[in-house]
Amino acid sequence: MARLNLQSVRRVAPIALGAGLFAAGLYALYHLLKPVNPADVAAQIRSTPLFALGAALGATAIGYVALIFYDWFGLRFIGRSLDRGVVALGGFLGYAFGNTIGVSVVSGGAVRYRIYSAFGLNAFEVAAVSGYIAVALGTGLTLVGVAALFVHPGAAGAWLPYAPGTIRIAAAAVTVISVLLIGWMSATQRSIGIRGHQLRLPPPADLAGQLCVTLIDIAAASFALWVLLPAGKPEYATFVAVYAAATMVGVLSHVPGGIGVFETVVIGTLPASVPVGDAAAALLLFRLVYYLVPFALAFLLVALNEARLASGFGSRLLARVPAMQPAIATLHGLSPGLVAVVAFGFGAYLLLVTMIPSVRASAIAEGDFVGVLVLEGGTIASAVAGVALIITSHGLARRVSSAWWFAIGALMVGAVASLLNDFGLENAAFLLIGALVLLPFRNAFDRPGRLTAGVFEPQWFVTVVGAGAATAAFFFFMHKAVPYSTDLWSEFAPDSTTPRALRSGLAATAVLFFFGVYLLTRPIRWNSPVDTAADTLTRAASLCRQGDDPQAWLSQTGDKRFLFSETGGAFIMYAVRGASWIALGDPVGDPKEFEALAWSFADQAARANRRPVFYEVSGRNLALWVELGLTLHKIGEEAVVQLSDFSLAGGRFKAMRSAHNKRQKGGFDCELQSPPHDPALIADLRAISDAWLGGKTGREKGFSVGHFDPAYLALFDIAVVRKSGRVVAFANIMAASGGRRVAVDLMRYLPEDASGLMEYMFLSLIEHYKARGADTFSLGTAPLSGLSERSVSKSWNRFGRLIYRHGGAFYNFEGLRTFKQKFQPDWHPRYLALPPNVSPMRPMGEVALLIAGSARGLIEK
Repeated sequence: MARLNLQSVRRVAPIALGAGLFAAGLYALYHLLKPVNPADVAAQIRSTPLFALGAALGATAIGYVALIFYDWFGLRFIGRSLDRGVVALGGFLGYAFGNTIGVSVVSGGAVRYRIYSAFGLNAFEVAAVSGYIAVALGTGLTLVGVAALFVHPGAAGAWLPYAPGTIRIAAAAVTVISVLLIGWMSATQRSIGIRGHQLRLPPPADLAGQLCVTLIDIAAASFALWVLLPAGKPEYATFVAVYAAATMVGVLSHVPGGIGVFETVVIGTLPASVPVGDAAAALLLFRLVYYLVPFALAFLLVALNEARLASGFGSRLLARVPAMQPAIATLHGLSPGLVAVVAFGFGAYLLLVTMIPSVRASAIAEGDFVGVLVLEGGTIASAVAGVALIITSHGLARRVSSAWWFAIGALMVGAVASLLNDFGLENAAFLLIGALVLLPFRNAFDRPGRLTAGVFEPQWFVTVVGAGAATAAFFFFMHKAVPYSTDLWSEFAPDSTTPRALRSGLAATAVLFFFGVYLLTRPIRWNSPVDTAADTLTRAASLCRQGDDPQAWLSQTGDKRFLFSETGGAFIMYAVRGASWIALGDPVGDPKEFEALAWSFADQAARANRRPVFYEVSGRNLALWVELGLTLHKIGEEAVVQLSDFSLAGGRFKAMRSAHNKRQKGGFDCELQSPPHDPALIADLRAISDAWLGGKTGREKGFSVGHFDPAYLALFDIAVVRKSGRVVAFANIMAASGGRRVAVDLMRYLPEDASGLMEYMFLSLIEHYKARGADTFSLGTAPLSGLSERSVSKSWNRFGRLIYRHGGAFYNFEGLRTFKQKFQPDWHPRYLALPPNVSPMRPMGEVALLIAGSARGLIEK
């Protein structure tokens, strides 16, 4: 129970901390703008010169070009090179989406993985690039910010309890020491250990290039804000220091986006001659120009790609740039998450505009009941449409078809409500354009289901509460001149803008409240939707024959449940243990159905109050696990022999060839028996199996390995090794892809004849299947093999390496890998895919219990 509570605290703590810091940012921003008249801010925005807006947009473009070079240097750092167009696309989309949103499904790392993996980069290489970017951005920004404090120590005076002179001396010392240390590490290529991780810097030439990129990035971003500031602002060179220091303080505060903190530092360091309201208008425009404009362009690019997929002309046009085809094809996978974010944004926008006093109020005559009613209805309808879009965003993220239709309808309702409430034709046109932009995404939402299906995670609730808090703060800011009175709730008049905003806020809150109550009180389905028909195993076996993974035949062991896709063209095999639904391996069947099937599995597990776990998945579907928001932990490696490259001839296998020939001369013989099998043979094999189990730690295993069962063995060819006519060993062979991919499953032998027996059997089978034209021969997985010392999952890898080296009392992990390495196979990683913030220790313990059958089976001899 203590472990469970600690795990719950670790999961909830970051969410609670982020929510608290966001609230602190809102509070600081509200008090900063308390003396500001909202009308003055709006007037300042409208009076901003077009030249200033154009210059800010130009600086933003330069800044994002500089940001793309972070990706270029990151790829260079890990020794990979990609087409310049691919790097530009991945970098721009990564920053445009990541800077504005930052949630897992459309974070910069997720976007980069989708694009760069299409050109051969694996998940760890993309993670290395993302890590390089984070370190380069953080280090460069911090250094420039600290150096800026030397020029302008007052930028942090309100945050540090020191005199300006002390801050200047400390900033100079930190800057000089840091630059010398970084230069020395780069020149000598020395690494430094930080919490178990080794940090190495790029060589001097690349470091100098990266420094130039960082300076251009900061200079462009600061100019985009500086040019929007009103008269009386400081010189640009001085403001660069202010901007860098404000950005650094905002990052160090950990407030999302630095909201409130960044603005407070900037406004606090501006000369007194700059009105706070004018500075607030400039900061608001900066947020729109530097964040929302790139996001809108990136979203439009994805929308055009969706339109291209539905247009033959678009596909022909893309064929002229073949180098970009794989990258652009990956954009389709970003669509659901992006549309969900956009819908959520439109919902928050509608909630905010309902708080703005209506300009139509003065045009309605006193006593015009119909006009007041229309105005009242338009305001409340806008608020309800905003809440509907926020709720619908959850279904959009899960690709639910009805969510897309509902979002389009809510935008249309919002547009009509805007006209009724006289928010202006501009707002109605904005919402209609939003609906039009979403139209090309129709094919991205192909999953049937209800809007309320699935689990609404705590992060979603916190985000909704954050949007509500922002709306409340905006309401108090817009109506701060109106004293509160209970009479406001019942006041109906053309000029009663504050009561109208109060009632629309109440309506929105009521809808969200009752929706939350429904989610919390709806019944939980504890049983999984398994197919209990008599032909379940037969259906699964048919897909195994058509598939390309021999391990899929483990579906026939009789200890698993099944979840089939809607068409029956794919399935997931799994078992329930503890708090987890544990799927074994990748989905089986038609790859086109894997994504919808995996989403369905995750949803069903969550509705049953279980976590979805995918055990021993390969590297072929990494993008799918990223799409589901899962994290990957390496748990071993599969040994796969490439039969076309294998030969006993030559010196590489001289010792094995000699031993193999010796055993053949000693009366050993290996032959393949096809089903149906002779009952007498099965009886001989059972005796060998019982003798083998008697000499091993533990008992008959299950789940991820086959077990001795005549009905199970009847599905496979069986390799039988005889010595002088007497059966001494056997193994069943799993085949896929029409026999081109082969794997060994159950292996048993007589303990007294163990010496060299498995080596002889493997060599005989490899030679046999190579002669039959097979491509690969899998020797099975080496558990806990290949766990890196430098892996991100530090605690798991330390534990795994400890068991790998010292767990011989339970299983000879290290010896198994050493034996398989004798055949010089390719080692393919196998992973455990888990929800984020879940330690792999507990699911791996549940997997161990599934394999052993019980806790007693783990230790029984």
